[in-house]
Amino acid sequence: MSKVEEFEELRPLLFSIAYRILGSVGEAEDAVQETWLRFDNSATRPTSTKAYLSAAVTRISIDVLRSARVRREEYMGPWFPEPLLSDPYQDPARSVELADSVSMAALLLLERLSPLERAVFVLREVFGFGFDEVAAAVGRSESACRQLLVRARRHMEAGRPRFAADRQERQELATRFFDALKNGDVGGLRNLLAADVQLVGDGGGKAPQLANAVAGAENVARVLGAVFPVKMRIGVTFEARELNGQPGGIFRDKDGRILSTMVLDVLDGRIQAIRAVVNPDKLGHLGPVADAWAVNREVKQARHRWQESGTEGRSVSVGRSFL
Repeated sequence: MSKVEEFEELRPLLFSIAYRILGSVGEAEDAVQETWLRFDNSATRPTSTKAYLSAAVTRISIDVLRSARVRREEYMGPWFPEPLLSDPYQDPARSVELADSVSMAALLLLERLSPLERAVFVLREVFGFGFDEVAAAVGRSESACRQLLVRARRHMEAGRPRFAADRQERQELATRFFDALKNGDVGGLRNLLAADVQLVGDGGGKAPQLANAVAGAENVARVLGAVFPVKMRIGVTFEARELNGQPGGIFRDKDGRILSTMVLDVLDGRIQAIRAVVNPDKLGHLGPVADAWAVNREVKQARHRWQESGTEGRSVSVGRSFL
């Protein structure tokens, strides 16, 4: 097998490792490309190509994450991982760990860890690497890696919900939610939301978004019920898609360009969190990106026209809300 063939066979695994460490599709792809360059320029063939490439992509990702954490501390508003349509790496023996670890909620928990803790947790808990392989990948002793894993587990377990919804329950709830959203059914939305639900958007200062998170079933239902029916009337469309292994979807403008994504966090038969990504820098890998500011102006103009004509009865102040 040639170097190229060996690398391409392992590319899905390498990307999946890098994405979980970095939370960024673009940065993960760059890390994989840098791994290929190092492998291609190596004069000798490693005993285990998988071990060599996994270690290389892990080290590159750790270095990238260290610099990225500084940028994220200065990020305008909430920071969310880039939405992922599908995980390219599949392993039936570890399907539960893989699915859980790529969710928005899990990736946000991983943000609490140091770069080394994050890498150790991803390699050991998600992908099942032996401690000898983990130690070689992060450049620490096996005992040090065990200690890093203990700390990482403690942080992750503290933030995880006690009971998760099954896949069918999530999908059924999501279908009802998005039907109510498109119809502006405030009562229907309210019945699906947890009492302390949060609606949060990541615009990074580059797209219209909520100035602050909206909390509480009544507030969230009223905001969503006021904004989205107007969007649908000006040609915005919704495509139900699973994102990061969770129910969600993609919103597009009238020309089919990506406007935003939305993911639902479901627990105990209710929606606990609604996370929208509207930052155009985080949507480009999904397709051509819309001008969110232009769409937002059109939404405001449409609401104003309908309110003046009396065809739009509700008037809910949502500030700079786009989502």
